[in-house]
Amino acid sequence: MMSVILTLAAGFGFGFALQKAGLGHYDRIVNQFRGKDFTMMKFMLSAIVTGLIAVSLLRRFGLLELTAIPETRLWGNLVGGLLLGAGMGLAGACPGTLLAGGGQGNLDSLIPGLLGFLAGGVLFGLTYDSRPVSALFFRAAPGRIRLPDVTPLGDWFWVLLLSLAAAAFYLTLRRREG
Repeated sequence: MMSVILTLAAGFGFGFALQKAGLGHYDRIVNQFRGKDFTMMKFMLSAIVTGLIAVSLLRRFGLLELTAIPETRLWGNLVGGLLLGAGMGLAGACPGTLLAGGGQGNLDSLIPGLLGFLAGGVLFGLTYDSRPVSALFFRAAPGRIRLPDVTPLGDWFWVLLLSLAAAAFYLTLRRREG
């Protein structure tokens, strides 16, 4: 029960931050896709790097165990990523910003968001037990793949490398914006 409460609290906090940053507004989202406003990219980079460092520190001090890493499903991840990208392009938003925009009452977020979530859920439900689809996308997995596990470099090398790459990207965006 406590994990459900913590998960809901974290989701509420992230949604609140999305809304306060203005990332639920259509103009901000569309201008991200047009390459004119990188607020969303900078927000997400900050969230990803903060989460990466926090999870790594919690693991280092034995406060978190990563037992829930799903198995890597290469074809499922590839097709799922393509479908998600196509849906984001058609809706003009990502799932998180659709929920934030819908939560603040924007019908232009709520309608495509609900339709996309329902269509994705129905498609997943209809195809999950289909033998050919299931074997290719859902059950054919080489195991749990993490960069530190498939390279001779440890967790902290990847934390540092990805953090530096995000910082370099962030600085490049700042210079580009003027």
